Amino acid sequence: MTDEIPTGQLNKNAIDEFLALPLLARLATADPATGQPHVVPLWYGWDGASIWISSFRSTRKIRELQKNPRVSICVDMAEEGKETKAVILEGEAELITAPFELLKQQTTWVYTRYLGPEGVLAKDPQSWIADPENLLIKLTPAKIMSWGW
Repeated sequence: MTDEIPTGQLNKNAIDEFLALPLLARLATADPATGQPHVVPLWYGWDGASIWISSFRSTRKIRELQKNPRVSICVDMAEEGKETKAVILEGEAELITAPFELLKQQTTWVYTRYLGPEGVLAKDPQSWIADPENLLIKLTPAKIMSWGW
């Protein structure tokens, strides 16, 4: 992480605790030709410095990232009767395509966060993990913003 972050109400430890929760993230990319934003919900893993996302090479988000690596990722939580809490991460994403062991390790870690140690052993997601289309999006954010605490 850069010295610029975090901004907002959370310190580094609070951001790490929040991003450790198995919440949905929303990844925003933009079509470089038209500027049209594209936002998708997805699973992620946060290692304290970078956010990791599994994806397939043929998706729109990957095609856009190949031409424009700038992204914004929002992880938020809305509880009834309470203010929405959110962390937004911004920067340039990397597409990680090798080595296979790193892809397998990080993808398995992300899926285990949501499916548990038994659920990750099912046919799907095992087929997704081994699929040649699988790659990782890695964002080491240049900026992190938070609010709602």
